[in-house]
Amino acid sequence: MDSRKQQSVETMKRSQRLLQRKDSDPPSTWYTFFFYLFLCLAWPFVFALSTVLTLSLPTMIKYAVLALLLRFSLFWGQNEAASFSPLLPPSFPLAVRNPYLSAWLPQSQTSDIASAKPQFWFGNSLNWSVIAKVDNETYNVFGVSSPAEGTKSGTLVSGNYTSTHTLFEISAGDALLTLDFFSPVSLTDYTRQSLPFSYLTVTAAGQNGKTPSVLVYSDIDDTWTGQSANTQRTYATVGNTSIYELSAPGHATYTQSPNEMALWGQAVFASNSNGTQLFSGSGPSAAVRGQFVQNGNLNDTHHAWEPKKDNVIGFSHVIGEVSSTTSVQFAVGYVRNETINYRGTAQTHYYRAQFKDSASAVQHFLQDYDDAYSEAQDLDNQVQTTATSIAGSKYADILALSVRQIFGAIDVVIPNSSLDTSKATAFIKEISSDGNVNTVDIIFPMLPFFYALAPQYIKLLVDPIVQYLETGGWPYPDYVIHDIGASYPNATGHDDGQAEQMPLEESGDLIILFLAYQTATGDSSWYNTYKQQLERYAIYLQQYGEYPVNQLSTTDGLGAFTNMTSLAIKSAVALSAYGKLSGVQNYTDTGKAFAKTVQTIGLGSQQSSTTNRPYLTLTYGNESWYLQFNLLPDKLFGLDTFPDSVFEDQTEFYPTVRAAEGVPIDDGANWGKTDWDSWVAAYATSTTTRDLFVNDIHAYISNGLNNMPFSDKYNLAGADAGKGQFRARPTVGAHFAIWAASKEATAHRRWMLPETSSPMRSYRRFEA
Repeated sequence: MDSRKQQSVETMKRSQRLLQRKDSDPPSTWYTFFFYLFLCLAWPFVFALSTVLTLSLPTMIKYAVLALLLRFSLFWGQNEAASFSPLLPPSFPLAVRNPYLSAWLPQSQTSDIASAKPQFWFGNSLNWSVIAKVDNETYNVFGVSSPAEGTKSGTLVSGNYTSTHTLFEISAGDALLTLDFFSPVSLTDYTRQSLPFSYLTVTAAGQNGKTPSVLVYSDIDDTWTGQSANTQRTYATVGNTSIYELSAPGHATYTQSPNEMALWGQAVFASNSNGTQLFSGSGPSAAVRGQFVQNGNLNDTHHAWEPKKDNVIGFSHVIGEVSSTTSVQFAVGYVRNETINYRGTAQTHYYRAQFKDSASAVQHFLQDYDDAYSEAQDLDNQVQTTATSIAGSKYADILALSVRQIFGAIDVVIPNSSLDTSKATAFIKEISSDGNVNTVDIIFPMLPFFYALAPQYIKLLVDPIVQYLETGGWPYPDYVIHDIGASYPNATGHDDGQAEQMPLEESGDLIILFLAYQTATGDSSWYNTYKQQLERYAIYLQQYGEYPVNQLSTTDGLGAFTNMTSLAIKSAVALSAYGKLSGVQNYTDTGKAFAKTVQTIGLGSQQSSTTNRPYLTLTYGNESWYLQFNLLPDKLFGLDTFPDSVFEDQTEFYPTVRAAEGVPIDDGANWGKTDWDSWVAAYATSTTTRDLFVNDIHAYISNGLNNMPFSDKYNLAGADAGKGQFRARPTVGAHFAIWAASKEATAHRRWMLPETSSPMRSYRRFEA
């Protein structure tokens, strides 16, 4: 069996395995059961009501039948007949690779997937369609909001997701079509990870014992460019690969649209023949799609391209008679050769050290499918099996939905002028909240994922920060900057000092991130390079960390506080971390002294009347409480800044203050944070408290109330209870905290390092 057919079989098997998950029964199945139970029991009441209302029984039956029909018209969509595994998430990741290639499908749109409209993470629509001809009948399979006359809609059978794949099975006549939206995640191969493309694989198989004839079509349009006022089209072929590019000229480099899409690059759509007949076509959608509907192929016809018109670029494949599973691949992406503006110097994606232009890059991307698939399958399996063994299947569901979102905010880059891979760095966008570049307290909550699985990313992301600080451009040298750019992708620093001020927060975060990297890799050279800087920050924590003056913390939505207990905890733990890095006992001792201050009843602690144990307060000297996530690094790195009793006290306390939907961030808030919930769950000394947090997060992402990418901040009370506030933030890396604190993380951490200091295409297999 050739490799592509093998992958087709694997895709079908993957979908079947996911459907066998014990928790895969859709809620809609139960809704249907109870609806029919109601119908069976309701007829005596219908008869009685007809008497009371002096209506004839036939009239009442007529009204009942009309109500039944109304119910079906409103609620009986494909969603109800379909099954979802492991759950129906708020939004399915489709093509999620970096801040500007981030396509999702809201869960509500699965009710009519044939006409669904994918969305950019921001919420604006992206047009991406799939149409199939099965035995000369045309089926709208995905994303066809304006179907051609005489066409039919496919029926969604199932929807599934893993860490790297989203799969939809759609019935179309005698064919079963599987759409596999695959966004590779490579933890050690920076070339593969930086390629700004994502796969769509359409696999066709016969059903009902039939061998149907199948032709497949897919297209995108100028919604992928960020605007449609003046889009230009180009077309080229390289070997057996056909490539379209769409651009929106006239925009300055590094500019965004109001919905935060990039405006200075090119949207790319490509496919290769790979054993099928491949045709291309572009122009007005009615003409291009109409040609496929009528003829089953596009005949490489490129119609006149008129700006501001409903234009598409598309490909069609002639699969032919399907006697076994057969697949075709498409690639969608967005190329930015000048990727990041780092202090006036252009950085470009890492892959360009090998592939200088879009055509060669996307050709390689399609050719790399088998290897990328194999690596992703290892990661999918590892996340599923390890997370389940640590904290159960619900925890695995949460992590699988988080992985692509983590990397959907990151660009791995090298200098554009030299293409020197030894100078690789990474930049991360603070998606959804304010768009800052390399925000320290955005990287910090992601520490568990990087520590457990990809520690090199800590260095990649922090290097641009410490390199900037080393220049002296930041006018406050004693403490760490909040971010290195107000608006992604412009990492221009803050020489004017006009950045959000979080002195203790960011200084403590940076020191702990250095310790995480060194602990995970055994590499002390990074610390040695910046030890003078780090010592300044440790001294600042010594001077100001025990009794914090009025300032913001990472939960800046709560406002600034004086003597915030959480910042004192962070200072104490960071000082212990610096003592471990430097080998200087004085810093460790100071950290422990701060910890004793925090534990003083009536200061940083109060006695709970419910647990009869102390709990940690929001600020010194009051009875308010706060979710004290900053304790985790103390446990994670074995620093022993705080005694075990503190962790036990908090473990006992938080279940007593849980609201209906979860534990709030503090006693005055009506919202929670899944990232910090996960940190507290990771240090909890009982599985009961740990599972409470896991179950709350799982209930939130499966409650059916949300239609946006996984939000780390969600409402716990009021009319919006259970609804998220942010979109697609990478802080979901915090969900790996339980894993990072487990024995499995220690066992697997080392072998996830790159093979060389300049990783290219090699990767290590996951151990069983």
